[in-house]
Amino acid sequence: MKILGVTGGIGSGKSEVLKYLHQAYGAVIAPLDDVARKLQKKGQPCFVRITEEFGSGILRPDGELDREKLSKTVFSSPEKLELLNSLVHPEVKRWVRRDLSRKEKEGIPFYVLESALFPNVEYRDLCGEMWYIYAQEPLRRRRLMLSRHYTEVKIQRILESQPSEQAFRDICTAVIDNSGTFENTKKQIGELLL
Repeated sequence: MKILGVTGGIGSGKSEVLKYLHQAYGAVIAPLDDVARKLQKKGQPCFVRITEEFGSGILRPDGELDREKLSKTVFSSPEKLELLNSLVHPEVKRWVRRDLSRKEKEGIPFYVLESALFPNVEYRDLCGEMWYIYAQEPLRRRRLMLSRHYTEVKIQRILESQPSEQAFRDICTAVIDNSGTFENTKKQIGELLL
């Protein structure tokens, strides 16, 4: 089974690349942010650890995590963000190992892990290749304002909390420049998958 890691900062266009890998190449996509969210649901191991560390003030009335409150808390402090990541990432990696094993038994030929946090979490032992989806920062900011209606302040806070461009480049085996047309991006992908 070919296992590929795809990473890049917010607004780089990873979602479009993943959609294309699924449609054109039949890849099974595992977005690790979605996995992490599932593992933070009430009753899951991450939920218990997070509430122990951050208190009941980050819960909604129904007892689930209030993602907005948690986000505000962790993005206000690098130490708190690091603590949250240390609680969540080991559980996510355990889930990935189990899922890879299941998919391999099913005969799935192409599996893609996606996360913006690969520079901070060790996954190279699982991935044969790591791709960095790059886009120029002004373009990323414009995309986030248009597609997600984020404010400049929110975008700045998120960008500052993510790994640097150099950190992404340091861990990846290939860089796909997604600053131009998507036809150009598809061409780069095709060349890498030959």
